[in-house]
Amino acid sequence: MNRKTVLISTLVLAVLLLVGCREKGVIQGEPADPNHLPDIVGVYAVNGVDAAGENYGGTLAIEPGDAPNQYKLHWIVTGAVQEGEGYIEGNQLKARWWTIDGIAQAKGEIVYTITTLGELDGRRSIEGFEQTGWEKAFPNDENWGKFKFGH
Repeated sequence: MNRKTVLISTLVLAVLLLVGCREKGVIQGEPADPNHLPDIVGVYAVNGVDAAGENYGGTLAIEPGDAPNQYKLHWIVTGAVQEGEGYIEGNQLKARWWTIDGIAQAKGEIVYTITTLGELDGRRSIEGFEQTGWEKAFPNDENWGKFKFGH
């Protein structure tokens, strides 16, 4: 390819990315009413900073657990594959998590506030660290912000 073709291709790609982006790095919803929570089952794009101060990103999948109000969580994030189990209390999803494959083995807890748009805004701890990190999870589908209510 010549230089002009590469430049045009780059510009077209940049425009497509800008047009297709929504402001996923910022939580846009308000904390949800505990009596009218969005359904949180689904796949999410995540970004965060762990308790050690390291940035990470990846994917979170949430599926129903073995009992009502319980959930199974599966993360594929920078440097690790993690699993967890959680439950809803008020408008929060509270979960324990652990690494099943990755650079380092770790475990801890996360408490997400569920928003009216189905976003998850959380504080994440790692056992052995005094400080907590944060994690934001954004519904990763065309129905973002249009969830059925039922919890």
